[in-house]
Amino acid sequence: MPTLGAVNQPLADRSRLSRESSLNGGAMLSDLVILFGCGVIAAATSALVDLNLRLPGHAILKVVLPLSLGMALVPRRGSGVTMGAAAGASVLGMSLLGGSGIGPGALTSLLLLGPLLDVAVRRARPGWRLYVAFATAGLVANLGAFMVRGGTKMSGGGWSGLRPLQSWLSVAPWSYAACGLIAGLISAVIWFRASDPPPRQISSGQES
Repeated sequence: MPTLGAVNQPLADRSRLSRESSLNGGAMLSDLVILFGCGVIAAATSALVDLNLRLPGHAILKVVLPLSLGMALVPRRGSGVTMGAAAGASVLGMSLLGGSGIGPGALTSLLLLGPLLDVAVRRARPGWRLYVAFATAGLVANLGAFMVRGGTKMSGGGWSGLRPLQSWLSVAPWSYAACGLIAGLISAVIWFRASDPPPRQISSGQES
C-alpha cells in the first residue's frame, strides 16, 4: 500500500478545499479514504461514462477531475500514487467481474496521471506556473496513452478499433496532446488558486 508523506504546504496553501484537520500532523485515515475514493471514482468514470466524443485521447477528460480533487483535498506527497493504486485495483476488480471496458490507452492515462501529478506539484509555485504543472502532467499522461494506443492499433487484434491506422494518425497526435493539456489546466483552475491566499486577519479580541 502506498505511504503518504508530509504535507505539500505550497500546494495546500493554494487549494480551494483546504482541510485543516488533516494537515496538522501526520496522515490520517480520512486522507487515505478520500484518496482511495477518488481513485475508485476515476476508474468507474472511465469505465462507465461515455462522453460521446469521437476524439482520440478524450478519455483523460473523464478522470482528471476526481484525481485532481484528491490532490486538493489531500495535498500530501504520494497522494497521486495512492489514487493511481486505487484506480488500478478498481480496474482489476472490474476485470475479474466480467471486464472493465477500459481500453489500453484510457487505462494508461488513468494509471499515469496520479503519479505524474505528484511529480508535477512536488515544488508547487504560485501563479501560472502551478497551472502549467497540472497541464504538463496531463500532457505527459496522454502522450503515454497515445503511444500505447498506437501500439495496439499497429499490432491489430481486439483493441485495434474501427478507424484505420493512417486515418487515426492524422488526428490522434494533436488531439491527445490537446486533451491532456486542457484536462490538466481546467482541473487546476477548478480546484486551486493561482496565487497565495490572503493573510489571516487577527481579530481585536485575540490581540494581546
